[in-house]
Amino acid sequence: MAYLQVQTSAVAAIQSISSDPIVVLLLINLLLLVLGTFMDMAPMILICTPVLLPIVKAFGIDPVHFGVLLLILNAGIGLNTPPVGTVLFVGCAVGKITIREAMRTIWPFFGASVVVLLLVTYIPALSLWLPGLFH
Repeated sequence: MAYLQVQTSAVAAIQSISSDPIVVLLLINLLLLVLGTFMDMAPMILICTPVLLPIVKAFGIDPVHFGVLLLILNAGIGLNTPPVGTVLFVGCAVGKITIREAMRTIWPFFGASVVVLLLVTYIPALSLWLPGLFH
């Protein structure tokens, strides 16, 4: 990735789309939510962090805010989303129910997770006050 200058190309591509950090955060959230539906948490973090961290830094977004919360929250939501949804499949196996039954009951919690993701994304003080105590 360093040889191909993926990070530089990614920053330039995002800057060509928008220079507003709010729009960039929305695009990153959408990308991570889509990737989360197809990838497990660990590979997604390992692949996306080196590409997205330079973008986040270029737009002046706190790396702690991005890494600990946005990346982890998006990956956590992805763990409950089909088609991969590892946690969803384990829960269905333990509860002896179908994916359809689980999805019917999980929507309110999925919606609440997305609301929390949006709140943490656009109100960084919600997520940075505790690390700020130790800084």
